Amino acid sequence: MIKALRTLLSCPVAVLGGITFVSIFALAAALYSEVALDLEPCILCIYQRIPFVIGALLGIVGLAMRKKAFVVDAQLGVLSVNFLVNSGIAFYHTGVEQKWWVSAVEGCTVPNFGDGEPQSILEDILSAPTAACADIPWQDPIIGMSMANYNVILCFGIAVACALSLFIRRKYGADCVVKDADCP
Repeated sequence: MIKALRTLLSCPVAVLGGITFVSIFALAAALYSEVALDLEPCILCIYQRIPFVIGALLGIVGLAMRKKAFVVDAQLGVLSVNFLVNSGIAFYHTGVEQKWWVSAVEGCTVPNFGDGEPQSILEDILSAPTAACADIPWQDPIIGMSMANYNVILCFGIAVACALSLFIRRKYGADCVVKDADCP
């Protein structure tokens, strides 16, 4: 079992392909929740999508350059940090949702309209965020976790997988890159 996991994590096609797939799937799920389920994202929700875009792009570039061990290792290091940062953003968002702290991110609260001239009220309305960060638009009906909670777990898991992959490739060598670019 451990040898199979080590082989899988040393394979750039498996790791970078998996990251690309998960990143694209997460972005598609976010878009689906907006369009089909009519859930309004807050600014922190939007910020959490950026690392998935970066992950998909770096995954695709890494797959294209999978025969260059140095490039793959660099990609894995950057991807690990990328998803660790996203896990931090999602944890911060979870804290805002759970009222552990008040968000310091501009745009997390819906402004109070009607505090001025008609022109400034119109500007406030046009520039207002669509949802407050403290509101939970969807919660798992079984265990009660929000999308931000799931994102903490997902992104932390991806960050650990990338770091383990980099560690295994550096310690045991990138056999997969040398022997066969299309690993098991």
